[in-house]
Amino acid sequence: MSGFVGVVVSDPSLQGQFTQVELRSLKAKFLSLKRESGHVTTKNLPGLMKKLRGLNEVVSEEEIAAHLSQSYPDSGQEIEFESFLREYLNLQSRMSAKEGGGGGGGGKTSSSFLKSSVTTLLHNLNQAEKSSYVAHINTYLGEDTFLRKYLPIDPTGNQLFDLVRDGVLLCKLINVAVPGTIDERAINKKRVLNPWERNENHTLCLNSAKAIGCTVVNIGTQDLVEGRRHLILGLISQIIKIQLLADLNLKKTPQLVELFDDSKDIDEVLSLSPEKMLLRWMNHHLKKAGYKKTVSNFSTDVKDGEAYAYLLKALAPENSPETTLETKDPNERAKLVLEQAEKLDCKRYLTPKDITEGSANLNLAFVAQIFQHRNGLTSNTKQVTLTQTATRDDVLLSREERAFRMWINSLGVDSYVNNVFEDIRNGWVLLEVLDKVSPGSVNWKLASKPPIKLPFRKLENCNQVVKIGKELKFSLVNLAGNDIVQGNKKLIVALLWQLMRFNILQLLNRLRFHSHVSKGKEITDADILNWANNKVKASGRTSQMESFKDKSLSNGLFFLELLSAVQPRVVHWKVVTKGEDREEKKLNATYIISVARKLGCSVFLLPEDIIEVNQKMILTLTASIMYWSLQKQPQSQSEMSEQSEPSSMASDAASDIASEDAASTTAASDGEEVNSLSDGMSNLTSDDATSNAPPAENENGVAGS
Repeated sequence: MSGFVGVVVSDPSLQGQFTQVELRSLKAKFLSLKRESGHVTTKNLPGLMKKLRGLNEVVSEEEIAAHLSQSYPDSGQEIEFESFLREYLNLQSRMSAKEGGGGGGGGKTSSSFLKSSVTTLLHNLNQAEKSSYVAHINTYLGEDTFLRKYLPIDPTGNQLFDLVRDGVLLCKLINVAVPGTIDERAINKKRVLNPWERNENHTLCLNSAKAIGCTVVNIGTQDLVEGRRHLILGLISQIIKIQLLADLNLKKTPQLVELFDDSKDIDEVLSLSPEKMLLRWMNHHLKKAGYKKTVSNFSTDVKDGEAYAYLLKALAPENSPETTLETKDPNERAKLVLEQAEKLDCKRYLTPKDITEGSANLNLAFVAQIFQHRNGLTSNTKQVTLTQTATRDDVLLSREERAFRMWINSLGVDSYVNNVFEDIRNGWVLLEVLDKVSPGSVNWKLASKPPIKLPFRKLENCNQVVKIGKELKFSLVNLAGNDIVQGNKKLIVALLWQLMRFNILQLLNRLRFHSHVSKGKEITDADILNWANNKVKASGRTSQMESFKDKSLSNGLFFLELLSAVQPRVVHWKVVTKGEDREEKKLNATYIISVARKLGCSVFLLPEDIIEVNQKMILTLTASIMYWSLQKQPQSQSEMSEQSEPSSMASDAASDIASEDAASTTAASDGEEVNSLSDGMSNLTSDDATSNAPPAENENGVAGS
């Protein structure tokens, strides 16, 4: 039996409206109010409900109180948890209807398909989308050696949701979207999995989904085990769209520079979301084909099929007869458009009805497919030279940007970040991050929410960011708010690294204190180093790391021994290499990352960060494993006491990183290389990682007694 039970609601239909993550959060808030007040009534509940997602910006406490009084005229009547859930849903529905069912938030910098996929307001399954996703899975995973005995999936039944329950299909789908994300050696692929093995697969899946940019804040492993259909479809939708939009950036398709005139700042171009880049590409060809309108969305603007007819005429005139444009009936035109697209080898994942009804997700996927098969862009090498002159510094900054972006998006902030260096320049995203890692530190009355047109408002936001950073004892000697507004990449990297490190140490200290262990000085980098060495030594192994930049770490063996020390069954030593050359080192590094995610660690580093021993990434990987271990298997007082007085070796390692932190902003301002990148983490481990350890395995992978 799995160690995780979750919050159980007596009414299954009510429970089905929430994820386990949401239920746990709501239950904790409800019980906290009950402890403070003795009981929950219409007098004290409005204050709590005003702060809940979906209500905090659209309804007042007075309106909530008036709503509750309709069901509970006696203001002293106690309200139970399930009644609270029902009233929360009722209020959400009322607010949604009041706003026309829309999601407001026009000022947010989110990418719509990534931010809207996992919600709890409306759970009506879209059969057309489900059929489309099933067709995609059948196409891309039909020949998979493990899954082919289960495929093709019948789109009309529940086979998809049943197949998801063991976690293998979603892990495989992530690897189709972003190849190499998951080391398949870490996936449990037996025909019949026990609860622990299923939970490990789901944990690996969710942590890997976060690492490729999916928003999974409101979904946990138990939701996948229970086959929550709307959540599963939402997650699959995000994974598939990440795959379809993967080439819509200048790095993958430098020819996209053709869409912009010379006056356009290259950084501004790089900051465009894939969705906006796709729209720009589409409008570029529509204009050339003589289409008079501008397409601004993938729903109402394409419902009549006319834009598609012009797009295909521009890209594939040999397959585009004039009759398509002359056709007056939108349904007939949509049918002709799909027939033409099939000649370009675009898989037919949507129907004419999906076009005429304006299914945004399916139409976006359709246009992305057309882009993949025929983008119609120049192959003139002179025109794309600008995007192909990356230096070593650019490569490092690109890796750093990716890690920070994934970390920020994993925190559950309202904004969705497409490019860190551009999206944080107005200061708003950084204020959201600060509010997450240091609640209450932001004075929101002094903050301006996007869209921000006045430059001085952006500067005010960024000045507050720097002020809070200094209050948190960050080393920001040469960083001013204007450096953020101007997009100084190296100074921004220095700030974000300190934010991550603060978050990591804060979480470790909080857990340590809650465990009533060694309540002396706060945990330091040296403590993390000592903990790792002590853990490996206690397991009977001899590997040790001298510092977080110890070059011997590049073969990965120390981290595999550390992972095995905290959870013996998680590493299968038969698949581990000696790490003697770069290829073997990469095999070990990819395995380490997948095993850590499978264990429950939220890590965003790349194999290259282990191979090249990126000091700060090594620190955060070690801290993530330490956090998981302390959370699941609290240590003895003596073991933690050993860490309270670090060895000279550990002190030196801590000194290395501390001195780098202090110098990073200075070096960046002088144009020197900043050696910084971290895997950040929202909660260093996932919420639903296995809570009770299963039987250990020996080195041959056999479960112990």
